[in-house]
Amino acid sequence: MKFTDGYWLLREGVTAAYPAEVLDVSESDGALEIHAPTRPVRSRGDLLKGPVLTLRAHTPMPDVIGLTLTHFTGGEPRGPEFELTGSGATPQVSYDDEHATLTSGALSVRVARGGPWHVEFLAHGRTLTSSGHKSMGIMRDATGAHHLREQLVLQVGTSVYGLGERFGPLVKNGQVVDVWQADGGTCSEQAYKNVPFYLTDAGYGVFVDHPGKVSFEVASEVVSRVQFSAETQELTYYVVHGPTPKDILRKYTALTGRPALPPAWSFGLWLSTSFTTSYDEETVTSFIEGMRKRELPLSVFHYDCFWMREFHWCDFRWDARVFPDPEGMLARLKARGLRVSVWINPYIAQRSPLFAEGKALGHLLKRPDGGVWQWDLWQPGMALVDFTSPAARDWYAAKLEALLDQGVDCFKTDFGERVPVDVTWWDGSDPERMHNYYTYLYNRTVFEVLRKHRGEAEAVLFARSATAGSQQFPVHWGGDCEATYESMAESLRGGLSLGLSGFGFWSHDIGGFEGTPTPALFKRWLAFGLLSSHSRLHGSSSYRVPWLFDEESVEVARHFIRLKLRLMPYLYETARAAHTEGVPMMRAMVLEFPDDPGCAHLERQYMLGPDLLVAPVFSDEGDVTYYVPEGTWTHFLTGEPVTGPRWVRERHPFLSVPLLVRPGAVIPVGAVDDRPDYDHADGVTLRAHGLRPGDETTVRVGDVTFTVVREGDTLRATCSDPAAPWALAAAGHEARAPAGTGSLTLGLEPS
Repeated sequence: MKFTDGYWLLREGVTAAYPAEVLDVSESDGALEIHAPTRPVRSRGDLLKGPVLTLRAHTPMPDVIGLTLTHFTGGEPRGPEFELTGSGATPQVSYDDEHATLTSGALSVRVARGGPWHVEFLAHGRTLTSSGHKSMGIMRDATGAHHLREQLVLQVGTSVYGLGERFGPLVKNGQVVDVWQADGGTCSEQAYKNVPFYLTDAGYGVFVDHPGKVSFEVASEVVSRVQFSAETQELTYYVVHGPTPKDILRKYTALTGRPALPPAWSFGLWLSTSFTTSYDEETVTSFIEGMRKRELPLSVFHYDCFWMREFHWCDFRWDARVFPDPEGMLARLKARGLRVSVWINPYIAQRSPLFAEGKALGHLLKRPDGGVWQWDLWQPGMALVDFTSPAARDWYAAKLEALLDQGVDCFKTDFGERVPVDVTWWDGSDPERMHNYYTYLYNRTVFEVLRKHRGEAEAVLFARSATAGSQQFPVHWGGDCEATYESMAESLRGGLSLGLSGFGFWSHDIGGFEGTPTPALFKRWLAFGLLSSHSRLHGSSSYRVPWLFDEESVEVARHFIRLKLRLMPYLYETARAAHTEGVPMMRAMVLEFPDDPGCAHLERQYMLGPDLLVAPVFSDEGDVTYYVPEGTWTHFLTGEPVTGPRWVRERHPFLSVPLLVRPGAVIPVGAVDDRPDYDHADGVTLRAHGLRPGDETTVRVGDVTFTVVREGDTLRATCSDPAAPWALAAAGHEARAPAGTGSLTLGLEPS
């Protein structure tokens, strides 16, 4: 939200009050409290005038410092609040005539006690960012609404990332971003997944601890600052020190929650009925049998909306006209080795029998007059489940438990963005704060049902909406994209942006959701989709089985499905790192190469885990341009070397895509290519790429650890489990260890 008219003037009707100086400082419970009048105190008469801003500096964990800005304190606190899980910290607090300082780990906040108002965040003696004269303020807009605002300096050359899944340019500098949930597709500035956290490549990130609307002006209103504001009397933000971008994500997700680890089967291919297509058991069986006959491994079958009767969404009942024997049908699918997903949402249509039931029990969101809130958008007369009520959560969960008992394995938790503000929540939550937060309660409710009934290792969602903390309930997909190359590219930007916001797992609709892709586009999107965290074939009004496009699509699908399944030893360890460290599987290049200026703006390529570079092809002809960082990389599919740093232009057939291995990496490749959930260490091949003399690499595959060392022109590898069969490969040579062999040696060509 912009408050100024250029740099010097305020907009018409806007008033502002900025802290001018420090009046006094005190310490309490490891925090600093500072009172800052908004005009200089030259005499006692100036002490009679307000407003006064209270600033509290505190720390939830090492290297993370929070500042809480407060104007009036007389209001009753209303939720919701983000659930933070900081590990605790013992700060160092000091103040003298010149400064008041709080230090947590390597990060300090220092407030000037004399001279102009100035707050700065420092690490190892270096200023990361700061807030100066007319940066922090109490702002009233032309309507009289009260906002708290902060502006943090962007040093020269600093790029800003994150703020959720956003489909515009990956670097947010110059953008206006309103953190406000919306169902706007992938083609607009609106977002399904809004996260008030941004990450920089300058050693820090910033999390604004406000679940409602936060307006960011990222080097836009003031081009040398990031501004954020919210309509509130109190606002807290945290500065998170890295120093690297990956370190920042590790600490941010330690504060807001780490992703759960999805089950291995979820990394295989998901096939959907699509949205408005016709499907019954015969149709579904024909798809599955068609995949089997064409040797296209399938892991999950998904039923979209019309598994329920029209105008009854959601009643969680199979449409008996189409599915007369749902239990038998699910059992037959399970006998084929498939998992089953069904579509749900948190809305209850008026025609659903659950509407009357939920109304009578008080589980539906109400208007201020006590009546149920309803509208006709999406489902006629629909209402929302009030997830602030524990009883409503249990009621909703019970409906899902019945489906799990039938044989359903997981849920696609669609929607959760269009949440009204002219309502009264069961627990008295502030409607503005609940608008974004609703998705957290919705997806947590569903995830907890799965965790309870399927176990921690089996719980997985396919969710669309999210906010800060929602990363704990994976997987998330990118929403309604179009069947175009432009939409394929915007989907990638959204996924990389979400990964830089703390989310570990992400997917998208292969081929696009709206419309029907051309065969060429479908084949290019297959390569991208099957080199993503999770992979799903899904559309709106047309099916996505490959043979409906052309026979080459079948071949391309087979090639990349089986490639992904062979890469499962590598991918699942990357997933484990996302779970334990908060570093995403699909990584913007800046996350792995923050010191390479060539990577700062890259948004058409990514790292899949730490060691594989993927550059999707966005053209029928196969022309692609991508950037290779320093070192000699290796084309995974051909073994050809590529030396960087430089830009590369190539033309790829449909069965190929730029997939490069990082210099010095050892990629574990599995022995199975028809399912994702196998013993990844059994028969694994360690493919070594570009190790230099003296290099040593440790590779974990499940419970087995391998160590690979290059000694001159020899590779030596050892295995922590001598009973496991495995192999070592490099530069076209391979040595295989039979069971009982704990070490291998492989000769290389002299370098």
